Amino acid sequence: MQDSMVAETRAYFRELIEKNYDASHLVKSDFAMLNEKLAVLYGIPGVSGPKIRWVKLPEGCERGGFLTQAAVLKVTANGTTTSPVPRGAFVLARLLGQPPEPPPANVPAVEPDVQGSTTIREMLDKHRADVSCASCHAKIDPPGFALESFDVIGGFRDRYRSLNEQAEKAPRGSIDPKIPIKFTLGPKVDATGKFADGREFTDIRQFKEIIASDTHRLLHNLAH
Repeated sequence: MQDSMVAETRAYFRELIEKNYDASHLVKSDFAMLNEKLAVLYGIPGVSGPKIRWVKLPEGCERGGFLTQAAVLKVTANGTTTSPVPRGAFVLARLLGQPPEPPPANVPAVEPDVQGSTTIREMLDKHRADVSCASCHAKIDPPGFALESFDVIGGFRDRYRSLNEQAEKAPRGSIDPKIPIKFTLGPKVDATGKFADGREFTDIRQFKEIIASDTHRLLHNLAH
């Protein structure tokens, strides 16, 4: 799977350059470069075999572009939990060319509550209440919240997983019918957000539409 993730990102980048797609394709597109392993992870039917190839995405699919590729989603998570902060910082630095300032030395990192009693959004609300943190989090948090719909290896989710054994049990085989992993369901994922300029989005699709419209910034950063 890891090899497939890397191969997808490299193949997609090569496709953009060779076919001279416009800069909005850095963020969204109606196709992806997939093989069977990735297609299963993404929930896209009709792809078989190990070869990476051009695949037309279903209407309304949340995939397409770099943001929702498993490679990007995996390297911006810690392997166990996700946080909007590293993912949001990645989007700012790598796609938009606006790397955030380093956090103040006296402010502790935001660590997700794996028991599921406090949401990551509630934790970040406290950071935004701190004047020294507010300006950066106003930029970092929106893309990070949009990407909370994806787990640590890039699978789509609408609920977090939890270590709380008293929480609601997920159906057996929820991840894959052939892999009967047991886990409990945490809070629902809230992928809504608002940019510093007031523009709002309700999910990753709307978020993509907003930043894909800034083709000048995307293209300038790609050239850089």
